[in-house]
Amino acid sequence: MVSMPYTAARSAAGLHDTHPDSAVLAAGVLPWRENGRGLELLIIHRPRYDDWSWPKGKLDEGETLPECAVRETLEEIGLPVTLGLPLPSIHYTLNSGTSKEVWYWAAEAGRREPTPDGGEVDRTAWVTPEEARQRLTNPTDREPLEALVTAYERRILRTAPFLVLRHAKAKPRSSWSRAEGERPLAATGRRQALAVEKLLRVWSPEKPISSPWLRCVETVTPYVQHARKSLKTIAAFTEKSAKAKPKKTRRETRALLDRHRSTLLCTHRPVLPLVLEELTETVAGRDTEAILAALPTKDPYLKPGAVIVAHQALDRGGKIVSLEHYDVWDD
Repeated sequence: MVSMPYTAARSAAGLHDTHPDSAVLAAGVLPWRENGRGLELLIIHRPRYDDWSWPKGKLDEGETLPECAVRETLEEIGLPVTLGLPLPSIHYTLNSGTSKEVWYWAAEAGRREPTPDGGEVDRTAWVTPEEARQRLTNPTDREPLEALVTAYERRILRTAPFLVLRHAKAKPRSSWSRAEGERPLAATGRRQALAVEKLLRVWSPEKPISSPWLRCVETVTPYVQHARKSLKTIAAFTEKSAKAKPKKTRRETRALLDRHRSTLLCTHRPVLPLVLEELTETVAGRDTEAILAALPTKDPYLKPGAVIVAHQALDRGGKIVSLEHYDVWDD
């Protein structure tokens, strides 16, 4: 079994995944697009098994499930994807008696076309949902398909991710005598920031936002540099400002959510309750309880370097329709 440096949880209507516990873990995506035929999905043919399925594969050592889904899709069919709405995971038992689970996400492909690697995958096909139902070899592969189709029909399939990140582990307050805003990351925190950068790539947030305090800025710097994005700092997300003017912090959070853009917000533990309250108020009302299942509700809410991913439905006024929560390792 691959050791998991991260824990994981996902929730939406009809979906609640807690930390994976099967002996074999894998992840994949259901690539989708719209054209003259309406909704189409990309299925793959694997010559080794002579079957039709979805792009997927097993975790590498130290890899997260979201990272695995993106990597395997690129390796198998040369398709770079950004993860969208999480879809139901499937669980089954291998011939050896070993348990296996596969976590899936929707991934909008747009105009990008696949290129099979010629080894694990020799053919691909864009098909309608009905064609997919007929051609998929494994019946359990229809479970994420049906969830994707339902999301499409409810107009919640097209989403923008809103990521909330707690800064990585900082040097202890007790050993810091200078200004609080200048307290940097500890050595562990710097390693966490590098690990978080790989996870953030999965959703590729276009607009990185941070508290201007050094430990937050240092946490997002690896991602900002890799993605070549400009970082905007907002004072309302510092501990000091949130304590003195909590309503302003909530207004700033609301303003970011109202833009319905792919966003990353890095802040501090004491600020998280204010941010999470705004997330909660943005959740789609019909399935509120189910959607909120993965949202932390108790202090400290997130461990250092942990992230929440809220998926805002672009065709539903930015309502949050799914949540994900990942805890970074700590040593």
